Amino acid sequence: MTILLLLILIVLLIGGLPSWPYSAGWGYYPSGIIGVLIVVVLVLLLTGKL
Repeated sequence: MTILLLLILIVLLIGGLPSWPYSAGWGYYPSGIIGVLIVVVLVLLLTGKL
């Protein structure tokens, strides 16, 4: 289950990057938030809390 959550977050991170035309005006805000979520999930996985 946690691997699935991590994969979904990575896909959202790639989709939120401002390299596609539909997200060019968003800046790095969406990918930054998703990146922080990925870091939190990784820390929780490494500490065994998740």
